[in-house]
Amino acid sequence: MGMGLQLFALRKNGSEVPVEISVGPLTNEAGTFVVVTSLRDATDRRRAEGLKMLDAVLRETRECEERFSLVADIAPALIWMSDRDRLCTYVNNSWLDFTGRSTDSHLGKGWAAGVYPEDLGRREDAFARAFDRCEEFRTEYRRRRHDGEYRWLLDIGVPRFDQDRAFVGYIGIGVDVTSRKLAEAALANVSGKLIEAQEQERTRIASELHDDFGQRLAMIGIGLTHLWKALPQSAARDRARVQELLGGIKELSSDLHSLSHQLHSSRLEHVGLVSALNGLCKEIRGKQEIKVEFTGPDVPLEIPKDIALCLFRVAQEALSNVVKHSQAKSVRVELSVNKQGVSLGIRDDGKGFDTKRSNPGTGIGLIGMHERIRLVAGRLSVRSGNMRGTDIIAEVPLPALTNEAKP
Repeated sequence: MGMGLQLFALRKNGSEVPVEISVGPLTNEAGTFVVVTSLRDATDRRRAEGLKMLDAVLRETRECEERFSLVADIAPALIWMSDRDRLCTYVNNSWLDFTGRSTDSHLGKGWAAGVYPEDLGRREDAFARAFDRCEEFRTEYRRRRHDGEYRWLLDIGVPRFDQDRAFVGYIGIGVDVTSRKLAEAALANVSGKLIEAQEQERTRIASELHDDFGQRLAMIGIGLTHLWKALPQSAARDRARVQELLGGIKELSSDLHSLSHQLHSSRLEHVGLVSALNGLCKEIRGKQEIKVEFTGPDVPLEIPKDIALCLFRVAQEALSNVVKHSQAKSVRVELSVNKQGVSLGIRDDGKGFDTKRSNPGTGIGLIGMHERIRLVAGRLSVRSGNMRGTDIIAEVPLPALTNEAKP
């Protein structure tokens, strides 16, 4: 048998002391084994081993921090860290170069200096919501650069955890997205001008259809009426043919009037959005085998012209899609107003569609709706599913909304 070394804890003066016990075999005259032990206080050795292990851990931690700082300081992005108290504990060199300030000025709550005042609350709210849930967050805000110019930053933060999976704070990255924001603004400006030009062209065509083509058809109808009266009673076949032509002229005139109304709603311009939406629903209900129900405020609303036109066009496009593609039996159009603004909902019981896939029947129409709503700082949401109908909700803020009737 070989020698053995075991560690035990013995109680000495009321406290436990680590003791090493050496065990070995010994043979006597009877040939039996006798255990021989030796005891030694292992406190100093265990303390030394513990200090050695702690030193190794600290050295490895320092090396990791040095490697992180080295990588972070040469990264082109703006990197930051915070602790469990939501206070900034680190910013890299790129951050310092961007702001032109010292490290100490950013620590704690100093990071907020230089944030555009109107954006500070939004950034703090996004961080607070994510912090309470220990989840990733993304937000965009403006920060003053060292030259005094405000730049847009995309701020992304993720939670940090230690080896025991305990939450220790956040690490984040800021990316300058000013160029993208400027491109988006330019695109929005172009989109707005295109939609404005489209509305002007709609108005021009509607005016020509109503004033020019409508009057010319009316003159043709009057001429056919005189011809019908001039024909003798004996020319029954010719009179019947003229009567058919008169009927065709009336149908064509009605269709032109309807098309003119779709292109440019005079009702919207003169009596407001509520009446225009109600008239649109009645028009579809009279021509299609679909139950169309409209509900809205009883009092006429003073809504800015561009917003009223936007919501009317959204309703037009949505109802057109319902008629053409949904196979719905009923659709409900609802206009409501609250403190936040005005909301327009169009809900049908049709076959629906997969919103994650491109739909050739509704794709371009939905893009147009989104673009119109975006230009008036609103939001458009579309919920649909196979055989579950479709809900389209347009929400637009109205800070100066009044319930006074239009003169």
